[in-house]
Amino acid sequence: MFTSTLLTLALAAISASAAPSSLTRRAQPSIFYGCTKPNTAAITFDDGVGSYTYDVVNTLNEKGAKGTFFLNGNNWRCIYDEDSKDKVNYIYKNDHQIASHTWSHARLSDLSFDQLHDEMWRVEQALQRIVGVTPAFLRPPYGAINDQVLDVAYSRGQNVVIWDFDSRDSVGASADESKAEYDTVANQHPDTIMALNHEVYDSTAHDVLPYAIDRLQGAGYQLVTVAECLGIDAYQNVGEPETGSWTCE
Repeated sequence: MFTSTLLTLALAAISASAAPSSLTRRAQPSIFYGCTKPNTAAITFDDGVGSYTYDVVNTLNEKGAKGTFFLNGNNWRCIYDEDSKDKVNYIYKNDHQIASHTWSHARLSDLSFDQLHDEMWRVEQALQRIVGVTPAFLRPPYGAINDQVLDVAYSRGQNVVIWDFDSRDSVGASADESKAEYDTVANQHPDTIMALNHEVYDSTAHDVLPYAIDRLQGAGYQLVTVAECLGIDAYQNVGEPETGSWTCE
């Protein structure tokens, strides 16, 4: 009887240790159009790194806000350039979120299965090399998705992020027009906001961003990263950066 009881307890212990913990199990990747935590706003920046990365990060820091940077590998510039690597590190070390905007900013819904994997894998690899992390979030350029895009992204452990507010900087809106967009959404006061901006525009970095932060904070929003506003880990893996020299060829 005593031996049987010990055997039962031992098997139970083995079973418990083998079962994944509900506290650590990673959720199935999903597509998100907005935040889920009330009274949060995520200010996001696409197409970097760019000329104004330091200024954007410094403005966020000065105002106690967090940002999320969806980075390309080889769009406006090569992510492996020394200046670009320094900027990626600056974003990460200042506790803002880095995420994938794919390698070349291609319209993903036009690509083949293999091309999709290449677009996603190459920027993931770059972020692993430069700062040691594998992003858990991807924003498709132009918001262009189809079933194949989602299947490939999910297979790579990537949550797909769109947006529910557009500052319209990428379609030629002036700084005053973008500010007016922020005024409108702040006055409407939805439960949450996921704001699309582009860090490669001077007016966004130096004029619109300080105004937007003040306007949203004044409306009672906590300005957090996309991961924080969704309650999901920002990265699939966090490790050490690599040493080496790489190119975008």
